[in-house]
Amino acid sequence: MFEAGESTGRHVDSVGPAGRPGLDGLSSAEVLARTNAGRINSIPGATSRSAWDIVRANVLTLFNAIVAACFVLLLVLDQWRDALFGFSALGNSLIGIVQEYRAKQSLDRLAILHAAQSRVIRDGIPRLIPAEALVPDDIVLLSAGEQVAADVRLLDGGYVEADESFLTGESAPVPKQPGAVLLSGSLIMAGNGRAVVVRVGPDTFAFKLTAEARRFALVTSEIRSGLDKVLRVITWLLLPTAVLVTHAQVRNAGGWEAALSSGQWIPAAVGLVASIMSMIPLGLVLLTSVAFAVGGVRLAGHMVLVQELAAVEVLARVDVLCLDKTGTLSSGAMTFDAVHGAGIPPAEGWRKALEWFGAKEEANTTAKSIGDAFPAADILPETSSVPFTSALKWSSVTFPPGSPAAGTWVLGAPDFVLEESSSGAPARRSAAALASTGLRTLALAHLPGPLPVPAQGGRLPAGLVPVVLLTFREDIRKEAPGTLAYFRQQGVALKIISGDDPRTVAVLARAVGLGPGGAYDARELPADPLLLEETVEKHHVFGSVTPSQKRDMVQALKRRGHTVAMTGDGVNDVLALKEADLGIAMDTASPATKAVARLVLLDGRFDRLPAVVAEGRRAISNIERVSMVFLSKTVYITVISLTFALLLWPFPYLPRQMSVLDGLTIGLPAFFLALQPSAQRYEPGFLKRSLAFSVPAGVCGALCVLAVSLYARSAAPGSAEATQSAAVITLALVASWILVTASRPLTWMKTLILAGMYAGLALLFTVPPAKEFFRLDWPPPDLLAVSVTVAVGGSLVIEAIRYFQWRLAGRSAD
Repeated sequence: MFEAGESTGRHVDSVGPAGRPGLDGLSSAEVLARTNAGRINSIPGATSRSAWDIVRANVLTLFNAIVAACFVLLLVLDQWRDALFGFSALGNSLIGIVQEYRAKQSLDRLAILHAAQSRVIRDGIPRLIPAEALVPDDIVLLSAGEQVAADVRLLDGGYVEADESFLTGESAPVPKQPGAVLLSGSLIMAGNGRAVVVRVGPDTFAFKLTAEARRFALVTSEIRSGLDKVLRVITWLLLPTAVLVTHAQVRNAGGWEAALSSGQWIPAAVGLVASIMSMIPLGLVLLTSVAFAVGGVRLAGHMVLVQELAAVEVLARVDVLCLDKTGTLSSGAMTFDAVHGAGIPPAEGWRKALEWFGAKEEANTTAKSIGDAFPAADILPETSSVPFTSALKWSSVTFPPGSPAAGTWVLGAPDFVLEESSSGAPARRSAAALASTGLRTLALAHLPGPLPVPAQGGRLPAGLVPVVLLTFREDIRKEAPGTLAYFRQQGVALKIISGDDPRTVAVLARAVGLGPGGAYDARELPADPLLLEETVEKHHVFGSVTPSQKRDMVQALKRRGHTVAMTGDGVNDVLALKEADLGIAMDTASPATKAVARLVLLDGRFDRLPAVVAEGRRAISNIERVSMVFLSKTVYITVISLTFALLLWPFPYLPRQMSVLDGLTIGLPAFFLALQPSAQRYEPGFLKRSLAFSVPAGVCGALCVLAVSLYARSAAPGSAEATQSAAVITLALVASWILVTASRPLTWMKTLILAGMYAGLALLFTVPPAKEFFRLDWPPPDLLAVSVTVAVGGSLVIEAIRYFQWRLAGRSAD
């Protein structure tokens, strides 16, 4: 459809007092003066948080504060060998900062190339400029589908309907008459006009509000919320665990007085640090951020702009994809087909009326195709007009008496324009026949006099006479059938939701492979929410859908427990895109549509979506694998700390030993595994699945260490170094098998990573400098045999845990 409004020949009255711009807008000199004075429309970064926010999120955390305190303590105690974890934590923070900053640069470059632009009049000439280049007193041209980039005041002759939900939370469009102020961030849903900029940049009312609502409103992230719960539990466990471990360490040193007098409090403090540091899953948060950041960069390589990095997770959870027809399944290009009779001789002046409709500066593809078919030598002056809206589905223009096209001309969807016409039955039948062939069809009707005022509310008066029918052709995107087939194979339900005639939509649905059958007429959608849910669940192709109905249908699907993605390119898709779990805008989308979308397909290729979904699945699947490893470690260290503390035994590891174990069995392998390809379809329940494996596996690892330590203390008492070495061997073998189990299915790259891990563990006990630094040596033969045997037994138990977990989840274990 298209908008119609004021003619291109209409002038703008003077804006105000002397020195203010008139119909020619600002001059270049006036713009330069305001720009040099710093009065420009400075806007927050488009796609990502600032460099300082990135540093703060990766450095200034509670766990990093604990790490720093422990690190400083060990340095003060001259135990620098056991302070390796400090460098590891620093490395984690640097990796997180570098990866996210690289993602920020990549996405910001794309955002700059595709930044919002504004249409202004300068030096008497309409121009397209970056929104940031707006200055006070600029004359801005507004039309449906645009986002207001600064606070403006609507001038005489203009009328728009604005969605101010970013500012008020109310999504119903608000009518704006001449003189009204539109705040930055508002979306123009209908109408057109000219406005003068009154406030820019930080002076605008919505500067901070729209920046937060548009840029950094977080998508619902199951991974992020799940990890936050785990980190809160760990935080609460740290203090009581530290108290118990401290008590056990001091008791082993002979009590507080003896420990302080003999200096044994220093080894006790080292053991406490080892316990606390091992409980903190530092790399887990890092790898989650890295996976999201790398996902954003990879999508940028596919010409997909990610408005928020965590949106890549939502891709993996989508199980319903709602698609607008025009601009998504079709190319969006509209070609004029033909003029068809409406059953009676057409009224005079219909060509002049079509010339007016097709000559608008802000006309969309449909109107432009009319303009190409009916070029205008001169435009008739009108007395009034009603702009097109997706709710009305028609627009009109009224010419004065004596004009070659005197009277009112209404152009729009046949079912709406011809509905009340007593002479419209033949035209409606002709329009239905044309629509059933897949042609987009519009009806032009005529009323001898002006349009009654009540018609502004939506219903057209009786007495409209059908004049002609116009048909247009749309090209289906050649990649659409294959892309939709991919989603069906992946178990994603498809819903075509279009404002076009249901018959036209049904033809397109058959062409893209959705099978035979008609389209559901959205005018018959039930008002009852439960019935609406059932209807939307049952049917897959809908026509004559209004913008508010699109939103209601997305809400109904979400109430049914679905994760919904919505694609679109028109302003009529804005409400639904905002409501969907993931809004995806095409390159041809209006600025308003792109502003609310989480993803933008910058080259408009619909076949990018499978790669987009695959990237989301890669991210969430690998993060789930990594979380299983990290959480298992947290569980077995917590159980070891509490058990040994209750038994009044010293903590069995030095901080340096835990650091190298974490690096070889978790940190380095997990970093590479988090970036591996994965096509596994996501299933809800990320945290439940991770804990279902991590808790029993972690308890199993702790029991293995406890058994070896018990044997070393009773049956084969020896040096503390031998006992520690046996505990290291046991935990290394069990932890490495946890990693092997979580890495399945194995690929050659994963096998290479795991082989590197085992090689590193072997070097710890064979390279003299490593043995000396980490205080490791081969334990006595009997203790070594017990350690290996217990570790193998624990690995078999972990294998059984994973097998039964997969069986209960209905999967097949690899």
